[in-house]
Amino acid sequence: MEQLNVSVVDIMGSYYEMGLMQGKEIKKSTQLMKQLDFLEFLTTNIDPLKAKKILTELSPNLLEELKGIANELNIELDTIIKLYSGYNLAFPSMGCTTLIQEDYYVRNYDFSPEVYDARIVFSNPIKGYASVGFSQNVIGRLDGMNEKGLVVGLHFVNDEYKGEGFLATTIVRLLLDQCSTIKEAVHFISTIPHRFCYNYSITDVSGEGVVVEASPDKQIVHTNNPLICTNHFESVTIQEKNKKTIHGSIERKEYVGRLVKEELSPIAAYQHFNDGNSPLFFKYYKEHFGTLHTVVYLPKDLSVIIGVGENCEPVIFSLKEYLDGEVILPKVIKGLINRQG
Repeated sequence: MEQLNVSVVDIMGSYYEMGLMQGKEIKKSTQLMKQLDFLEFLTTNIDPLKAKKILTELSPNLLEELKGIANELNIELDTIIKLYSGYNLAFPSMGCTTLIQEDYYVRNYDFSPEVYDARIVFSNPIKGYASVGFSQNVIGRLDGMNEKGLVVGLHFVNDEYKGEGFLATTIVRLLLDQCSTIKEAVHFISTIPHRFCYNYSITDVSGEGVVVEASPDKQIVHTNNPLICTNHFESVTIQEKNKKTIHGSIERKEYVGRLVKEELSPIAAYQHFNDGNSPLFFKYYKEHFGTLHTVVYLPKDLSVIIGVGENCEPVIFSLKEYLDGEVILPKVIKGLINRQG
């Protein structure tokens, strides 16, 4: 067993100030500095001007955050946009399984620890919604919940069908910053250019569950309760954009469908997803398919249950208490992963 440490990050103020904070964090973090080298390799042929133009229109706040990072790292803004904006970036495939019930959203995120930020970020911007979520490429989010109770997570589908646009990690971040409801989130997804094919699983205080199947040229919305989301498209008109082999994704979805009948409480759902022997927990870390975190978001009371690695004693936070200044955040959440699994 190997220890996995996830940093708990608290950023607030203007978007520029939050960028400065994260620039300082990057300089101090071995993991984030290694990631910087990895991103430089991936972004050699990217033109940042289009990304800057789109962000100026859709999210000038995020552009300010990138400016703060650039200034703190003493790197040109165009280079930082290429590295961190998620525009036209290539990225390895990942897996994840989500169940949305009326009162909670539970999710396992499966990837490789080598290219994992290992950060959960509490963000309280002056001109955007406060949120809590797991980051990727520093400014992006893998999943998260904002102060309005909107919860969003991404599910990789395919990178063979690609267009000019943003990675899902950036899109999730923008949704959390700018949208308060499912309706607003679904509309926003239809307005931004998409790089690859992803599912977005979404809920809010209504308890409704929605998945947006998003390819670069089409986005299709499905509503269900309970809602189960994995890593393939189900709409007939875009099924050809799935990977050639999706049986694992289908099996996970079918398993969760049977699990729904047990009517699990939020903590019971967490325990089932986080169990190292669960069919939903994977240990293929070398193949970019090992479970790194389990998270349960409860939008009605703005609480979040977090576990790192397998069989982790859950850590529970309240986003409301964070905003009220009533919680002292730890510096790190520790867990264990088994690379030999």
